[in-house]
Order: sequence, then structure tokens, then C-alpha cells
Amino acid sequence: MDVHHHYTSPAWVRWAEGKDLINPAQLPWWTRWDRTTTLKLMDDAGIATSVLSLAMPVRRFKDPAQVRESVTVAFEAVTELTAAHPDRFSFFAPIFTDDLETSRHSFTRGLDELGALGVQTRASTHGVYLGDPSHNTLLAELNERSAVINTHPLDLPGADPTRPAVPGVPSFLCDFPLDTTRAAVNLILNGTLDRFPNLSFILPHGGGFLPYIASRAEAFAGFLTPAIEPSRVRDYLHRFYYDTAAPMGPESLATLLTVTDPSRLLYGSDWPATPATTITDFALPALDNDHTLTPRQRRHINRDNALRLMPALNRTGAGVG
Repeated sequence: MDVHHHYTSPAWVRWAEGKDLINPAQLPWWTRWDRTTTLKLMDDAGIATSVLSLAMPVRRFKDPAQVRESVTVAFEAVTELTAAHPDRFSFFAPIFTDDLETSRHSFTRGLDELGALGVQTRASTHGVYLGDPSHNTLLAELNERSAVINTHPLDLPGADPTRPAVPGVPSFLCDFPLDTTRAAVNLILNGTLDRFPNLSFILPHGGGFLPYIASRAEAFAGFLTPAIEPSRVRDYLHRFYYDTAAPMGPESLATLLTVTDPSRLLYGSDWPATPATTITDFALPALDNDHTLTPRQRRHINRDNALRLMPALNRTGAGVG
């Protein structure tokens, strides 16, 4: 059960090109999603079901109406895909933390009408991190629905994606984990899970750098503004969910398991951002052969935890096999 799968549909690319929002030749490799190649990768990797994040790689839309149209096009594509392969694909509905009305339109359509398993959002939007007080109304509405919120990083606020901060080092190597870490710390600082206890947040890539600075975050919790109790840091670490996309080696997984329970770990491939050979020849063997996990824990990470978190996977028949 794969919870980390980027889906930029060919239909959406054609729509965005027609609206002069993108130049397909300049899009990153991971936007070239292909059904046949994807299904082959899933079969080779033993992935029964992928929960898709609807990736719409536009830096700036012209207006909210265009964002809603973009979401509509993406929904049409993913519902066609899930109808054709109901046991292989499901999806998260996109939300936009800087646009409440568009988010409400998206999650209402996605969750209520189309069967989305949760929502997907960025760790930060225009420099404002997830959990900011400006997000309270949106999070309150999602809390009423007991929503799963899948998160993903992007370039750090203020960064120029065409000019890496360190020449030759792509932003996904170092900046993405930091973006996730900042969002997680902001959620802790603002007490988001305390105020909205029905929300379940999935942190990608093993939580970024968060597991590795857990003791540091506890030790310096009093230096946050406002200061918080160190125990709150540890409590949140056990309440987040983490996916395994990175890929994660034994040293990474061992560190993660010092701050959370295996029941909070979910398998993530990061396809197609992560090449097929990296998934099948490196990431999966590392997880399958990790001696820190028992066979039962490995099964929970690969499958059972996702089914428990998103029981609609069972109701739709996805993942059976």
C-alpha cells in the first residue's frame, strides 16, 4: 500500500499547456506520468495499491477560478483512472492553505463525491508553514471530517528553483527534508493536533530531519516562541505518521523507530520522482532486509497501517490481493 505517489495526468498537462500555464518541455521528469510504466513498476515492486497525490506543478495561477478549473481537470483524470483500475489506485484531494474557498470546493468534491481517502497539501505555501493560525478555519473543517492530511515539501521559501543554494545540489536532497521539518515543528509549536485531535498528518520522507533532531527539539523547546513543554515534542513525534519514501536505509529507519512506533510508519515509493530501479533495487531490499523489523512489523508498514488509517481502502476493494 503506497501512500507516496505523484500523479500529474497527461490530460492535466495538455490543459495547463493550453492555458499557457506551463511549458511541458520544461517540466521536471516526475510529471511525465504514464499508466503502462506505472503499473509495471507497481507489479515489479509488489505494490497492490497506490494512493495518488494530484500534482499540479504551476508556480502561480492567474486567479482562484483557474485553480478550481485545474482541480476539476485533475479530478476528472484521476476518477477515470480509478474507475479503470479500482483495485490499484485511489487518491488524495488537493487543498491550498492560502485559499480556503478553493480548498473547501476541492475537499468537498473529493471526499464527499469522488471517494478521496484524505487531502494533500504542501508543507509551506508562499513562506507560511502548515499549522499557522491562518489555517485554523480550514483545519477545523477537516477535523470535523476526521481527515487524513498527507503533506509534501517543496523548495524552501524564498529559494530560486532555477539556482540551487549549493551549486550542483538539487533542492530535493537537502531542502525538502528541511521544509518538512519546519512544518512539523510549526504544527508542534501551534498545538495543532491538540486543537484538532481528529486530524492525522502524514510526514513524507521519514519526517525529514525531525527524528534526528528530536532530542535537540526537546532540549530547546523553551526557546520557542511561545515556549512549550519538552514533553509536547515527544508526544507529537508519536502522533504523526511517517512514510518510508527517501529511500530509507537501516540507519534512517533505526533512528525513526526511536521516536515513534512501527504502527505509525507507512510505505511510500515516491514514484515517479524516484526512479524504478532505485525503488526495486535499493529502497525495497533495504526495507525488506532490515533486521530491526520483525516480519509482523514489516507487514504493518507495508500494508496494515495504511488500511487501519484509511479503512475506505478495504471498502472499495483496493489493495486486495
